[in-house]
Amino acid sequence: MVVFLEGKSDTSRYRRFKIQTVLGSDDFAMMYEVVKRRYRRVKEENQPLPNLVLIDGGKGQLSAACRALEELDLGGISIIGLAKSHQREDKTQPGEKSFTGERIFLPNRKNPIILKPGSPSLFLIQKVRDEAHRFAIGYHKKLRSKSQRRSLLEEIPGIGPSRKKSLLKHFGSLKAIQHASLEDLCIAPGMNAALAAAIHNFFHQTK
Repeated sequence: MVVFLEGKSDTSRYRRFKIQTVLGSDDFAMMYEVVKRRYRRVKEENQPLPNLVLIDGGKGQLSAACRALEELDLGGISIIGLAKSHQREDKTQPGEKSFTGERIFLPNRKNPIILKPGSPSLFLIQKVRDEAHRFAIGYHKKLRSKSQRRSLLEEIPGIGPSRKKSLLKHFGSLKAIQHASLEDLCIAPGMNAALAAAIHNFFHQTK
C-alpha cells in the first residue's frame, strides 16, 4: 500500500501486507482481506480517512474492496479501480489496433471511464500505480531472498532456526557464509568444530 498526499508520495505511511487467510492465487479474496485489515485498523485507531482509495484492478478487485469497506460501515469512502490499458481492433483500418487508454471503474457503474493519454488526472493515477508496483516488487524480492536463504541453510544437518538466525546475523548474508573459512565458521557464535565443518563442506561440495 502506498500513500500520496497533495500529489506526492508519503513513504512514512506505506504499508506491507502478508496474506493470512487466502490459500493459492485468488486476487479477489486477497484484495478483500487486505482492504478489510487496513480499514479495520483505521477505524480502531480513529485514523483519518483518505479522500480516495485507488485499487489496482478492474471490476472484480473493486467489488471485493467495496465489500470489505461496506462490512466495516465505510461504504461512503470514494473508491475507484484502475485497469490496465488494452487494445482493440480498429474497424476503420482492418488488422490495426487502436489504443483505448486507461480504464477507471467506479462502484455500481457498468462501463469504465476512459482517461486519454496526456491527461493530468491520468498522469497522477499512473504515478500512484507505478509507485505501488515498485514498492510491491521490492517487497517480493526481499521475501524471495529470505526464503532462499532459509531453504538452503535448512539443508545442513544440525542447523536449526536459532543457529540459522545467529549465522546470518554474524556474517551478514548467505553469500558471506558460503565464502567463510572453516576457522571463521568455528568462532561464530553458537558454533562448534563439527557444525563448522558440516557447513564448510556443504557449500564447497554444492558450488
